[in-house]
Formats: sequence, structure tokens, C-alpha cells
Amino acid sequence: MSRTELPTPTPTPTLARTVRGSGPGLLLAHGAGGGIQPNYGPIMDGLAEHFTVVGPDYPGTGGSPRTDAPLTLDGLADELVAAAVAEGLETFAVTGYSLGAPVAVRAATRHPDRVTALVLTAGFARPNARFSLATRLWRDLIEKTDDPAGITAFGALLGFAAPTADAFSQADVDAMLAAGWDSVPPGTPDHLDLADRVDVLADLPRVTVPTLVISTTLDALVTPFHHRQLADGIPGAHLTELATGHVPFFERPQEWLELMVGFLTSVE
Repeated sequence: MSRTELPTPTPTPTLARTVRGSGPGLLLAHGAGGGIQPNYGPIMDGLAEHFTVVGPDYPGTGGSPRTDAPLTLDGLADELVAAAVAEGLETFAVTGYSLGAPVAVRAATRHPDRVTALVLTAGFARPNARFSLATRLWRDLIEKTDDPAGITAFGALLGFAAPTADAFSQADVDAMLAAGWDSVPPGTPDHLDLADRVDVLADLPRVTVPTLVISTTLDALVTPFHHRQLADGIPGAHLTELATGHVPFFERPQEWLELMVGFLTSVE
């Protein structure tokens, strides 16, 4: 930030949030149709051993009510930063998963006085035609059909790595499909609409904090093409690989945790 550039003001925080742990600040940005507990719950205890963790739920997930207005990247990034500041964190790292990656990038460029490091997992800078096809189909399944099992099946086929899915028994699949709507937060269509409009390519060269990009190498939803685009665009970014699909919190939670903690403690 230049001497004449003023910090971006933060709004009054409105998002429900999880706060855990002690130590340096860590702000969590979750994925579309996820939430803090679904996306970060399996590693929350491990993160809280090292950091003061603030995890806001996007509108329509967790305890945050769905909003009538379309989501914007600036608005969501500012809301997340405001939540961290409201919890007493003056500066903090941000870890973004999936849609949370461009949210984290935008937070870093709008609030360079507060963001100290980034960890971007299974993320993207902007959708390509293939990714838009997937998000639009996902949104149409939710909004235009009454088929909870079909929506869950679509998510499972794109979310899990093939080796993980191949190991499922029929009982596993039946239980997953029976869960249906229980796994689809009401704000999911709004998140997918935002994901289809995201474009932070121009932000990437402006990121000046230490950054780790974690490529989920077996990801069929947000493919390694997108991860490399993030890493190539951010000056000095480190790229590391994790052999998982789009759900590292399910397939490789301990390895995911160790990559994050190892990087963030090294840059602290």
C-alpha cells in the first residue's frame, strides 16, 4: 500500500462465525455450498492449536441467513475481514478453499494492511468454459429439479477423487444419496452464481504476501489448470501438490492440515 492509499474500510460484520484457539490470526474462507464446519471442521482442532481462528459462514450457510441481493466478491471479502477485525485480530493470514481462494485473494488486495499470508487450496482465479458448465449444471439441479439424490450424486462424482469413490461400498453410496438436501445449504445457488462471475486474474500480480497454493491433483471440479494459474500469477507463490479430489477435508485432512500449518508457521 502506498503512502497516499487509504485502507479499505470494513463494514459492520453480519456473518455468523466460529472462533477458536489462540496465537497469530487466521481467517478462513470456505467454498461454495460448504460452510466452515463442513469444509474446515475436520482440521479445526489442529488449526486452533497454532492460531486464533475466525471462520465466517457465507450468507445462506451455517448460522448466516441467506441474502436477497446477489453476492459480490468485494462485499464478501470485506465481510470476512470485518469479522476477523471484530474478533480482535488486527492482522491475520487467510486460507481460502475453492471459492474461498478468490475471496482470499481479493481480501489481500483490498486489505493489504491486514492480510499477512495466503494459503489457497483447490482454488481458481476465474472460471473457464468447463468450470462454468459444471457450476451452472449444479445450480440448475438445485433450482429447477426436485431431486435431492441427483444433486448429491452430481456433487459426489465431481467432488471425490476416483480412487476414493472407487472404494465406496453400495451402502456408502446409498447413505450418501439418502442424505439429500441435508448437505445442500440454502445459499448454495448464490455462491455458485458468484463463482461463475469471479475474476481475480488482475489481482494476482498485486498480491505481495507469502502465498502457498495447494493443488488438489485429482480434482475433477476445480482442476490443476486453475491451481497453476493462481501460482503462476502471484509473485513468489509456492505450489505444492496434494493427491486428493476436491474434498481434502474428507480424503486427506491430516496432510492438508500439515501443509497449512507448516507454511504459515514458517512465514510467521
